[in-house]
Amino acid sequence: MGHVSHKLNNAFEGALAGGGDPATSPLYVFGPFLRLIVVGGVASVTFGASVWLVILTVAVVSAMYRLVMQWVTDGSGGSGLSEEEFGPWAAKINAAITFVEYTLTFLVSMAAMVTFIADRVPVLNEILIFNIQYRTLVAIALSVLTGWLVNRGPKMAARTFGPATAGVLALLWAMIIATIIKYGLHLPDFNLQAFSPEYIHYTLGGYVRILAVMTGIEVFANMVAAYDGTEAEKGKKAFNSLLIIMGTTGATMLVVGPVIKDLSNPLLEEVSVFTQTMDQLLPAPLPYLGTLVGIAVLMSASAAAAQGLQNLSLGLSERRYIPPILGKRNEYQVADKPVWIQVVLVALVFLLFGTNEETYLAIYAAGVFVLLSMTGWAVAKRLLRQVRENFNINTALLIVGTIIAAVMTTGATGIIFVERFFEGAWTYLIFIPMLYVMFGYTRKQLGEPSAALDYLGRLDASNLAGFGFGQLKPASGVAAAKPGSPDELRWEPAPIAESKWRHQSFNLDKVAVLLDGSDYAAQALPWVKLYCQRTGAQLTLLSSIKTKLAEGSDEFEKKFAERQSYLDKVQKELQDDGVNVDVAIRSGFIADATQMLVHEKHIDIVVTSTRGKSGELNWTSSGVSQKLIQKINQPIFLVQASADGSIAPAKLERILVPLDGSIFSERVLPYARSLAQVFGSELILLSVPAVPEPEDYSAPSTLIEDIRKKAEAEMENFLDAVARSLRESDIKVRTMVTGTLPARTIVNVGKEEDVDMIMSTSRGRGGLELFMVGSKAQRIVEQSEKNVFMIPIRDRPR
Repeated sequence: MGHVSHKLNNAFEGALAGGGDPATSPLYVFGPFLRLIVVGGVASVTFGASVWLVILTVAVVSAMYRLVMQWVTDGSGGSGLSEEEFGPWAAKINAAITFVEYTLTFLVSMAAMVTFIADRVPVLNEILIFNIQYRTLVAIALSVLTGWLVNRGPKMAARTFGPATAGVLALLWAMIIATIIKYGLHLPDFNLQAFSPEYIHYTLGGYVRILAVMTGIEVFANMVAAYDGTEAEKGKKAFNSLLIIMGTTGATMLVVGPVIKDLSNPLLEEVSVFTQTMDQLLPAPLPYLGTLVGIAVLMSASAAAAQGLQNLSLGLSERRYIPPILGKRNEYQVADKPVWIQVVLVALVFLLFGTNEETYLAIYAAGVFVLLSMTGWAVAKRLLRQVRENFNINTALLIVGTIIAAVMTTGATGIIFVERFFEGAWTYLIFIPMLYVMFGYTRKQLGEPSAALDYLGRLDASNLAGFGFGQLKPASGVAAAKPGSPDELRWEPAPIAESKWRHQSFNLDKVAVLLDGSDYAAQALPWVKLYCQRTGAQLTLLSSIKTKLAEGSDEFEKKFAERQSYLDKVQKELQDDGVNVDVAIRSGFIADATQMLVHEKHIDIVVTSTRGKSGELNWTSSGVSQKLIQKINQPIFLVQASADGSIAPAKLERILVPLDGSIFSERVLPYARSLAQVFGSELILLSVPAVPEPEDYSAPSTLIEDIRKKAEAEMENFLDAVARSLRESDIKVRTMVTGTLPARTIVNVGKEEDVDMIMSTSRGRGGLELFMVGSKAQRIVEQSEKNVFMIPIRDRPR
């Protein structure tokens, strides 16, 4: 997540930092609204009722968020649905909707922006090819540019988009003042006839179409921690920031809205109704400057949505709801991959459905109100709990008001889904369950986050501040609870816990080595020779012949004879050195042949080099090594083959054994014990604390240092307990607790200590599972020059 560069001093700074999204809404919500009621011939009756309903909704939701800002002063206000209070389902639902909303914010803002551009450059509305307009290509190009800028870090984004929110506030107030000067102050009429059976459909339909003015309002609850002052002062400043933005939006709706209705032609598709009104209200060249401001702020809203997705992804990654690769920071310390995914999705949608913002407003508003209704009920639940604990009349009255807000937002959600179900709202029934399942699957595969990462993930969200533009939202969708004391954190398992793996030793009496006739594969031979000479293990030389020709064909027989001759030669050399060895040649793929041989001969370990006949690293190219880890349960020893084919001397003086404190990782110990006893090796037990360095978080460095020291002490105790059990067998053992990122630390320590082997467990993931959650073992093999001994561990045997 981004670092807090400075605190916000006052409410106006906060309005500029978080108000880009809601402040832009008047620029595009009037068009769809007016088209509905003008075409229906009901504008004179329903216009005012729809607008006043929206103003009432803004008021009750703002009052509801005032409560959130008073309670949750760590900046994790969000929707109020915390995993800690409501369970994992709340976090997954909230994160899924938030992900969709960020993408829709990007989509709608970019679509509205190209509409503003096309208002001044009408040629962009013409069709280029395959019913694709020029404006679609402009939207895609600007989406890519926005993604590139955001992925270069918050400083770049702030410099590019910082003034935009101030510009749109100035534009809206210029429109308000110009309206009053030219036409006086005439607020919309509230006609009760709008709620009669004849008109209610249009009234509610119009209400639904302008509810997008509520987008981004929740960001101010997330920004509380970004202000200076006491907790009460922070909450008050954040609420005042909300009032500045929503007050401006509401004033525009009430004062300028009637003039937009009277002066513009909503059926004129070439120019938006806001631009039409701006041209008549403001003297030249202000309308053109207004267009530039509108373009800038809408682009900034897209950028803010992209940055919001970055922060959400970091939070979800820390809480282990998404694959680590999606939370990986680039050189600018931001998660860039989610933004590029977002840009690709937006580009595809533009190509398929065009760049008319009205196309997407229905699902845009639907998601906003799902989140707002959840907030309402979460606030009501907290108030009810307070009343049960300590009844007072003020809290009881607040409950009534909050329930009214919750009912209104829930009702609005229902209206949106009924009114706009077939116009896009139905997609939530697909996207949300799909994302919910993905989040749950990833969490199940990766496991619960450590106490420290869980705590720091929440703490980091509470310290995230804006960078002067748009809607910057911490990952509160997964961490909406105030962090507790670091003194209460616990690491698993307890350092004195015993496991059966610490006292066991596995004999590896049957060894298979994979050979394909190449010098690369032959680099594994010195290792199996050394091991078999020391232990007397039975060795099998396994090879396979891949061919599309059937067995018995001339070509197959020729290849078989060549391979047999090669293996016979290797067998004789090994037998001369005292190794008990036999040969097996199979047809088909080597991974399948290995799997069959393991079952037939009860092989204990498979040895292969990391390069085959092609010379490519066969782990990174989805070759033999990667397929083996998915197919067999036996240990796999990967000998790092040199590119020039030279064979390094076989020795096993130092072995690096990474342990993360879990029983899962301890399953490597019986093999480490066995090899250390055979070769007299020194074991280096390494643990990487699940607490990154202070610079990786926005929380105070002293606090993170204290948490890290506690984690290091716990892990040192754990490693000491493991080391004691190994020393009982007269094995030389050293322990190390260091580093941050596990795979990188393991690789670096292996190099610094000049170890001969790294031993690690692996989940044996493949296909979608490997893509989704990644593999620490894979990263070790890819990045290290050391040999790697991997033990596949599966939930179910194969």
